[in-house]
Amino acid sequence: MLIKSPEAFRTISEVSKDLAIPQHVLRFWETKFMQIKPIKRGGGRRYYRPEDVQLLKGIKNLLYNDGYTIRGVQKVIKENGTRKILNSNNKVGTKSFTDNENTTNEDLISSNSQHYSISDTKRKKLMSVLNNLVSLQNNIKQNK
Repeated sequence: MLIKSPEAFRTISEVSKDLAIPQHVLRFWETKFMQIKPIKRGGGRRYYRPEDVQLLKGIKNLLYNDGYTIRGVQKVIKENGTRKILNSNNKVGTKSFTDNENTTNEDLISSNSQHYSISDTKRKKLMSVLNNLVSLQNNIKQNK
């Protein structure tokens, strides 16, 4: 199998395999993030530029690892442009958003507060509900 140059364009199947994301998700992201603009050739085949692939990696990181919503990522792009996503892509960690079991809920409030624009009062109420749910979950586990 031939190894492509880093500057080479990639097909949707290559990008899908590289990012471990289904092709339909990549197509969906194209509709949500206007900055992703693959070149379309005959028959509608998509060819992603290296910049598109880097942007997709950054979007994937924000969505899957940092816990952003699509709207949250759109807001980051609107406020900071794609450079922030492209730059943060070089600092991608391997820890998943759901791997935060060892952190307390208060740690999550302080570390994620820059991602969301809700008031502290609402955030505290939500954290109270979350703590109640975690407590209920622990009770259920103990009674099994």
